[in-house]
Amino acid sequence: MNDETLTQLAADIDATCRLRGEFVLRSGQVSDTYFDKYLFEAQPALLERVAQQMVDLLPEGTELLGGLEMGGIPIATMVSAKTGIPVIFIRKKAKEYGTAKLAEGPAFDGKRVTLIEDVITSGGAVRDAVNVLRPAGAIIDTVVCAIDRSPEGNPLDDVALEIRPVLTRADLDAAAGARG
Repeated sequence: MNDETLTQLAADIDATCRLRGEFVLRSGQVSDTYFDKYLFEAQPALLERVAQQMVDLLPEGTELLGGLEMGGIPIATMVSAKTGIPVIFIRKKAKEYGTAKLAEGPAFDGKRVTLIEDVITSGGAVRDAVNVLRPAGAIIDTVVCAIDRSPEGNPLDDVALEIRPVLTRADLDAAAGARG
């Protein structure tokens, strides 16, 4: 991705998604800024631009994409359509009826799965998915996300997962600063 494309994408996502106020994050942290990712995911042209950038971040040998409920699912679906790589849809918890599966879609045992997430702050949802899918046979070493809001360092080091973001909080903060 060239710098101009990245800068414009950051500016467009920031303008679309940045909310100010007091927000409790999944991690329990309180933030004065919230990136409502559903606002960009609901815009087909913006979602397509994010998905296109993710295609270049996928590790070689990815056999399945794993879209995390709920925000990772539309992104993973768009990336799947662009690459032809099948996708599994990963629930926050296994459903209690029917197949009672945590992950819907093709079998993932022995497959290299690249997780797709919308926003990572502490990595809690990604960590939860890894801790269930790896023992079930998935080979997972990378998560590709639209926005990495985590503090310095990798919050997923404890599960040996590389984060490959399209944008970071610094990218979005720079875009916000440029807007004034």
